[in-house]
Amino acid sequence: MSSGVLVLAATPIGDPRDAAPRLAHELATADVVAAEDTRRLRRLTHDLEVVITGQVVSYHEHNEAARTPDLVARLLEGARVLVVTDAGMPSVSDPGYRLVTAAIAADIPVTCVPGPSAVLMALAVSGLPVDRFCFEGFLPRKAGDRARVLAPLADEPRTMVFFEAPHRLAESLTALAEVFGSDRQAAVCRELTKTWEEVRRGTLTELAEWAAPGVKGEITLVVAGRSRPAPADLGQVAHGIRARVDAGERLKDVCAEVAERTGLARKALYDAVVALPRASKGASVDSVASAGGAPSLPPR
Repeated sequence: MSSGVLVLAATPIGDPRDAAPRLAHELATADVVAAEDTRRLRRLTHDLEVVITGQVVSYHEHNEAARTPDLVARLLEGARVLVVTDAGMPSVSDPGYRLVTAAIAADIPVTCVPGPSAVLMALAVSGLPVDRFCFEGFLPRKAGDRARVLAPLADEPRTMVFFEAPHRLAESLTALAEVFGSDRQAAVCRELTKTWEEVRRGTLTELAEWAAPGVKGEITLVVAGRSRPAPADLGQVAHGIRARVDAGERLKDVCAEVAERTGLARKALYDAVVALPRASKGASVDSVASAGGAPSLPPR
């Protein structure tokens, strides 16, 4: 007997009219429909005027570990198993990933019904760069855990997308401002595709102040990546380094620090400083470097 097929089906994130036409067909013909919330599934089928003929089972974060082997067994028997979550694509911050990996391990075909995505919609309407982006899901609830997650993202150059609960939005925006800087641009996308859809754009600090009184609804947060500094003029930077070396700092140390900050090559900076004209009095940087001594000037 050939195995069945696992189908991940995107469901509307708000407006049921956004459902893909194929979703109704899959719901009506699947042998098993695994739903994150069976009550929401009933509302969806009512809106789509669909009658499910297969078995309906619950499949959520609290039972997916125990239920996955049963679903894999059904797939191996030849069943077509459809997975739906409350909104959007299963396995994206929703149940489904565990079943996908188990199905792949059992050599069972996996496909999906494309459809609405809060991540992509929020990116599209945010006004922030969308050529490169990353999805970070929900931030941790505890402040310490949240800070540890955000710290390595401070230098992320790609636009970032987060999900957040409305009652934690102001706190998370404040934490983001503390780590990323108060002037980092962002957009709060609230209730996407629903009646009270709203997109607020501004700096992280401005958005934190707006959210402080409280907000309602489902939230998708889009945050700009770290901007690359404008290309620095090598000659001008070299003179700045020379001034710091004249004041007593080590040439190698200053070049390393400036290279990290500007993106200019460390060797190019070093060579540019060494190539500067000799100082009017005292030893110059190039004479020290050519003599093989320490790359800082002797006391005058």
